[in-house]
Amino acid sequence: MDRHPDTALVQGGRPEGPGAMLNTPIVLNSTYRVGGDLSYGRSGNETWEAFESVMGELEGGSAVAFASGIAAATAVLDLVPIGGTIVAPVSLYMGLWSQLKERAKDGRANVHFVDQTDVDAVLTAAQGADLVWLETPSNPLMQICDIAAIAEGLGDSTLLAVDGTFTTPLLQQPLALGADLVVHSATKLIGGHADLLMGVVIGSDELAEKLRDKRYAHGATPGSLEAFLALRGLRTLAVRLERAQANAQAIAEFLAESNHVTYVLYPGLSWHKGHALAATQMRGFGTMLSFELAAGHETAERLCNATQVFANATSLGGVESLMEVRGNRESERAMGTPHALIRVSAGIEHCDDLIADLTQALAIAHQG
Repeated sequence: MDRHPDTALVQGGRPEGPGAMLNTPIVLNSTYRVGGDLSYGRSGNETWEAFESVMGELEGGSAVAFASGIAAATAVLDLVPIGGTIVAPVSLYMGLWSQLKERAKDGRANVHFVDQTDVDAVLTAAQGADLVWLETPSNPLMQICDIAAIAEGLGDSTLLAVDGTFTTPLLQQPLALGADLVVHSATKLIGGHADLLMGVVIGSDELAEKLRDKRYAHGATPGSLEAFLALRGLRTLAVRLERAQANAQAIAEFLAESNHVTYVLYPGLSWHKGHALAATQMRGFGTMLSFELAAGHETAERLCNATQVFANATSLGGVESLMEVRGNRESERAMGTPHALIRVSAGIEHCDDLIADLTQALAIAHQG
């Protein structure tokens, strides 16, 4: 029977039959006897496959797990032939931006960076392209782009890949909107506990087979423990996401009312430029937001160092709330990230404690 995604998270990827274990075990093995489906530990693993089966069901495709989110993204980029053309957003995840700049410098790809919120600009740049990469909401500027409109306007020979890390399959399903591939850093919301590195790509059976070949050839395989932890993280994704998303909305509204804050970037705010579009293609507005203080970079640093509940750390999507001055990185500023921009990952703590922490930290930061 068809089942709700929340149920698939809990029930999927489990052994079946009388006497079967309820949980898929951590399979620690590199060698298989000849004659079976698996020949070597780099070609497959029962623990990865359980995780992949759940992600495939959630996204509506065939899933391939990788050692990290950037490994998953790299495998997608490697589908582009040498000298091929890639279209990507001006502002996107720093690790992917660095990869694209490197490929362009080495002559491995022609890379065009465009404003992904401008559908016409994307489609113009994508004429004759091999791959269009979208990131919505984007990291860290929270831009929203129209997946369906871009998918409809692309030629059949151009692959469309969407980074779904900020949304998870519960909030947005790019394949259903016309994308060919959706990429997740499972390190983040999917794993949910800041204790693993892993990535996953979901697409058609044909594309998934090509990605498995890339994974095997390049050795970007996830560990069995990581796959076990990611699958366990999936079990609670729905409830974690509900709480963290409610916290993000409350934090965004609180910051928007502060005299110290110049602006807040969160698609759940009615005045956000992408709010209406996000409301149509997403089931919720997510757990991530960014903001900038009027007093500038030094005050932003003091704020992040003054919090007691929020941790001043990079990454996102765990049960703990994080914040950092994202504009500290030179590569971020090269993409247009303001120097004083603070990115927030809302966790699942009590909202009152998060707001109280921000209140006291803002006061300390502005004392100089």
